[in-house]
This record gives sequence, structure tokens and C-alpha cells, in this order.
Amino acid sequence: MKPHEFWQDIHPPGSFDVTSPHPGFFPVTLDDGRQLRLPIRPLADGEHALASLIVNQASFAIVEALADDLAQKLENFDIDVVVGLPTLGLTLAAEVAKRLGHSRYVPLGTSRKFWYLDALSVPMSSITTQQEKRLYIDPRMLPLLEGRRVALVDDVISSGTSIVAGLSLLAASSIEPVVIGAAMLQSDRWVEKLASADTRWPDKVRGVFRTPMLKKTGDGWHF
Repeated sequence: MKPHEFWQDIHPPGSFDVTSPHPGFFPVTLDDGRQLRLPIRPLADGEHALASLIVNQASFAIVEALADDLAQKLENFDIDVVVGLPTLGLTLAAEVAKRLGHSRYVPLGTSRKFWYLDALSVPMSSITTQQEKRLYIDPRMLPLLEGRRVALVDDVISSGTSIVAGLSLLAASSIEPVVIGAAMLQSDRWVEKLASADTRWPDKVRGVFRTPMLKKTGDGWHF
């Protein structure tokens, strides 16, 4: 497949073999059995790779399917407010909030507005951007979160660094999410990172699907 062709179609159940090896894409299966093809991105060592999801390049149908599924997984937590992590998590968080019956959501950001407070920011980096920046919350949004049941949503949880930054930022305002949501849980590297911040956090994570760390073989990638 060409790069721009990924994330555009949802395929009927059983369209792709989920067993290894995988030559150029990794098929994931949603709860209803439908499948989505994800490109495989080799890591720097050349021996390992991860399936990739870039949600703001996905078709509307894909975004809607992921948001539908994640909203269903979060609805039992009686969420008052959805908080979205930048950048790609904002697309998903807004759609999930709509499906939970909310009229708005609260986006975190990495662009500092002049009325933002340094005390309400934390360092942030991710597996896709590498360079460190700062994560901010608009202080004017705090009344929407204080004393509420909050869900923190990102598109992908991979290393766990971005989610921990979001949790740390909210904690600075005495806000503790009741659940963490994502479309993709990429490998299981994030578990240790979240547990090191708080042993309760890994059990509070909900994802639409999980993808494994892949290892190179002569005829493709396997897990």
C-alpha cells in the first residue's frame, strides 16, 4: 500500500490473517470483528518495529469507528469532562466527548498563550516528535475540571511519556482522572512508565485495540 492509502478503510471481519509473519502492514481487529490495516514502522535498531496510527490522517469513517468504540469503553465511568492530549489526541478526544453526550471538551496544548501560567505546565516529549516541549492547560478551563470525573484521552499510548506528562499536569491542579483512554495501546512499554508514576494507573487504561512489538524475520515481521 502507498503511505496515503492507510487508515482509510475498515474491512469486514476475517479479511486479513492476524498470525505472523506480516510483510508490510499489521491488521488489527475491532470488538465487532471489523479490521483495520496499519503500516509497520521499523525502529532504529532495524530489528524491531511497531504498527503505526496517525489519527488525523485517517478517514472520517475510521475516526468515527475508533471514537464509537472508545466512548463505549468509557461510558461506564460516568465521565463529566474529557481532556485531550495534543496533538493527535485532540481529534479523538473531541469525538469521544460528543459520543458521551458532552457539549465540549478540554484540550491541553503545547503552544503557550500569554495568559498561561508556567506553574501550570510540564515538560513533554513523545515517540513521534522526540524534541521536548512543554504541555500547558489553560487556567480558564480549570473550573470545568475541578471536582469532576475526568477522562484523559490520547490517540496512542506507546512509551507512556505523553500520558504521564498529562497526568502530572492535571495533578498540579489537584485533578485526578478516573480513566485514561486511547485508540491504540502500542506494545506494553507504557505499563512500566505509568506504574512508576502511580501503580494504579495501568489498570485505569482503556484502549480500542492493542498492537505488539514486532521482530524482523526473513519473510516479514512477527510477534
